[in-house]
Amino acid sequence: MANSGVIERLLPLAVARATAPSGLRVTERQLYYELCRLLAPAHRLRGGPGFTVRVPLRYSTFREALGDLPGLLTIPPPERAEPGRHTPEPDLFDYGLPRLLICHSHGIAHTLRANGVPVESACPVLSAAELPAHPGVARMLASVEGTAYVLHEVSTAGFAFAARVRELAALPDEVSVVPLGLRPRQARALHLFHLPGPPTEPPPGPDDRERRWLARGHTVELEAVRPAALLRTVHRLVRGVRSPRTPLLELRRTRDSGFLTWPAA
Repeated sequence: MANSGVIERLLPLAVARATAPSGLRVTERQLYYELCRLLAPAHRLRGGPGFTVRVPLRYSTFREALGDLPGLLTIPPPERAEPGRHTPEPDLFDYGLPRLLICHSHGIAHTLRANGVPVESACPVLSAAELPAHPGVARMLASVEGTAYVLHEVSTAGFAFAARVRELAALPDEVSVVPLGLRPRQARALHLFHLPGPPTEPPPGPDDRERRWLARGHTVELEAVRPAALLRTVHRLVRGVRSPRTPLLELRRTRDSGFLTWPAA
């Protein structure tokens, strides 16, 4: 475990890397994982085509060294006010909405909103804590047979959340629900940091190898993905990946595929 002096020396570099390339807004938790990448670079740890890495630093140690660093995103309470309250348009919910992104992590949902995903990708972003979706939003999606994309962590709880999104968000049958991940295989490909936990019963859905990994109690948070890579991937997937409606087999494969492809960085 690194001491506070090492952490304090590395913090400026971690901030620069986490906010690259264009001054991204990041949370304290995302900065923590960027610091972990400096303390334990994956390419120096081991070989093989895919693996995750146990976090090399306790979060409490990081927090003590961090202090009150300015510029980090403060995560507000979940937004539960009615959408459109700032506009006088009476027909706001009469328009079609082709896509919606639902995040397991409230912090990640706030980060994506702060970095322009709703505007740049024409895709509202909600967190699990902000469900169910407003009935007007659900109607807008249903009117054009839109898609609700789901972004969840790698854990038994993450998969359970993805499996219940339609119910939790109160989405009608006309809306497709497409999980984007994360899945264990994508976490391994990106060499992300995992948090240890007690053994657990994995949910149905993942393949046998992924179920064994989840059964060990591992968790990979969405915050462990590099901020720039997360934003690029979310923009690409919500704008370009459409859930095919026929044949049914292909629809099921798409819904089970997870993040499809991710950038290596």
